[in-house]
Amino acid sequence: MRRFITTTQSPEAEFGFARAVIQDPFVFLSCVYGYDPESMTMPEDVTQQTCNCWDSIAATLQGAESALEEIVKARICVTDPAYGEPVLDACARRMAEILPASTLMVVSGLMRPEMKVGIEVTAMWSLAREW
Repeated sequence: MRRFITTTQSPEAEFGFARAVIQDPFVFLSCVYGYDPESMTMPEDVTQQTCNCWDSIAATLQGAESALEEIVKARICVTDPAYGEPVLDACARRMAEILPASTLMVVSGLMRPEMKVGIEVTAMWSLAREW
């Protein structure tokens, strides 16, 4: 079974991608950027961008019948090595109890210059579990 999670307020919608794809037993999230989920504005601060990423990821996973606790892999892109520690500190506050596998990459840039961090995750689909 394949199911798509889409939104009209994201870069994915503009370019024909789903925010997430549920393919039993996983939920694959497209890279999420640090836009404020309410105003769709991008804060300047990389820590706030990271917190916004996690808020959007949590909301998307909830809509996909999963949760942050189900994340098994996180891929994090930053546009400057100096952002690494503040981003990882913000990630640690959200993921310290979950401990997914993770990769941090420094990239030369993301699609828009105001984007300093992007996070992509893979999670287990809660409904796939039979405990």
